[in-house]
Amino acid sequence: MPARQPIKNHHQEKRLFLARVVILVVVVTLLFGIVSARMGHLQVASYSHFSTLSQNNRVRLEALPPPRGLIFDRNGVVLAENRPAYQLEITPEQVVDMEDTLERLASVVHLSDMHIERFRRMLRNKRPFQAVPLKLNLTDEELANFAVNRHRFPGVDVEARVARHYPQGASLAHVLGYVGRIDERELARIDTRRYAGTTHIGKLGVERFYEDELHGQVGFQKVEVNAQGRTLRVLEREPATPGRDLVLSLDVRLQRAAEEILDGYAGAIVAMDPRNGEVLAMVSMPSFDPNLFVHGIPRSVFQELRTHRRQPLFNRALSGQYPPGSTLKPVVGLAGLEHGVTTAERTMYTRGYYTLPNDSRRFRDWRYHGTVDLDRAIAQSSDVYFYDLGHKLGIDRMSEFLGLFGLGERTGIDSTGERQGLLPTREWKRATHNQPWFPGETLITAIGQGYMLTTPLQLASVTSTLAMRGERVRPHLLRGRIQGEGGELTIDDSQYLPPVQVSRPEFWDQVLVPMENTMHRPRGTAYNTAGRDAAYRIAGKTGTSQVFGLGEDEEYDEEQLALHLHDHALFIGYAPAEDPRIAVAVIVEHGGSGGRVAAPMARKVMDYFLLEMDS
Repeated sequence: MPARQPIKNHHQEKRLFLARVVILVVVVTLLFGIVSARMGHLQVASYSHFSTLSQNNRVRLEALPPPRGLIFDRNGVVLAENRPAYQLEITPEQVVDMEDTLERLASVVHLSDMHIERFRRMLRNKRPFQAVPLKLNLTDEELANFAVNRHRFPGVDVEARVARHYPQGASLAHVLGYVGRIDERELARIDTRRYAGTTHIGKLGVERFYEDELHGQVGFQKVEVNAQGRTLRVLEREPATPGRDLVLSLDVRLQRAAEEILDGYAGAIVAMDPRNGEVLAMVSMPSFDPNLFVHGIPRSVFQELRTHRRQPLFNRALSGQYPPGSTLKPVVGLAGLEHGVTTAERTMYTRGYYTLPNDSRRFRDWRYHGTVDLDRAIAQSSDVYFYDLGHKLGIDRMSEFLGLFGLGERTGIDSTGERQGLLPTREWKRATHNQPWFPGETLITAIGQGYMLTTPLQLASVTSTLAMRGERVRPHLLRGRIQGEGGELTIDDSQYLPPVQVSRPEFWDQVLVPMENTMHRPRGTAYNTAGRDAAYRIAGKTGTSQVFGLGEDEEYDEEQLALHLHDHALFIGYAPAEDPRIAVAVIVEHGGSGGRVAAPMARKVMDYFLLEMDS
């Protein structure tokens, strides 16, 4: 009978049990070691990092954008101010589903495609914990709707801000410019720390030129927040430093008067004090309301402004370039005197046209003048006299002398968008057109036509230089800055430029007296329309510049031409002639005759400044 096998092997079971116990102990020890190492790393090695993260769960550092500096006119009238406004902001890290949140928000506040598109663009340039504006300038109804539904939107909040406002509306749009939302290009060039919490920046005009002063210095505050990111209390606060308040040389009363005078026309009026270069009025018509741009202009409205046939967005005073026409004749006359190619006594018989030696082409005059000297040639605006004077001077000497008045270069006014005009020379034509200079081109340059281009501001600056007998001062818009809490105004010094010097002082009288005769002698081109009944002496010069060329045998018939083919009407002048206090340049696009249209406008501006504002 076989041997009997035992049912249990106690020795083998004991060995198996001990092996399992050892393995378990090893595993537990390893796990405990891992946990201990991790805890040591978190609590010792990474203490500072996680302590900061923990603290930031309840304490948040917020930027305090500075209030933008105000802008005033010379009499203290507010031109640009800050008004309370509310904006809707989203903090991305506190929003679980951004698309769902935006969709639901659209049922509470009005959100256009522009708002959504701009929000997504800004979202890419912000950190998750930074609030991103969704909509600016909420209406009272939208504010109330969101307040009722606020609990439905974690991470979405309403912030009280100040928004830029232009109380004068379209009146000073081209001078002040406007502020707008900071775009991607501006983000790339600005100091983002200095603009932390700021949504707007100067885009054009004075707002852009003096951005650094108007913006101010950003502040900050530490706030305690709950799990939803709502502010519970302010722990620490360093207030922002407001931007500096600026005072401009402009006078709103004169600005509005000039706008009313130019109303219905496209053109520009620039008035300045010839003694110190202060710009008193700078009008470009038509204009636009800059408030449209502050909170984001609808695309349809912007497209309408951009494509409007009269170009309301175009700043004609600084960027418009026009042939100066006969307004250039006093300066060309002064050049002739200085270079000895004419005298005040020299007379010339003008037969209605001029021909160059050995050339049959006729350069016509606008009317028959008979025998004229320099006085009558300026006062009656004889083209033939100045054709001959230009031929004797030559383009080299003429361009050089005109350049002394700042023609062909920017005045350097404290604004944006200024263009330099064009002062033609032989070298310029060779470089630009790869052609030689022709004698006939010298003739038409002498009467302010051809390639010659100027801006209305340049013409006002030239007029001031004439009025001050060669003394030049840079035109400027800033009169001074308001310093400190006391509001003391510090006036800026004018910047004087190299003067125009002539060899004999009487040369000035020999071109300035004819400018007075333009206004106050019966045959002067502005006598009947602007000078005859003036209560003070005015020195001025009318001008008419062609917008298209006429053939040698063609006649200009304004009544038979479409409006856009009519000549531009120009005028420059200063008053009182014996003690100049105001210099004015006027251009009316397609206005026709300078004497008939532009000169009366300038006279009204001078009347308002010298008679009504002083009374």
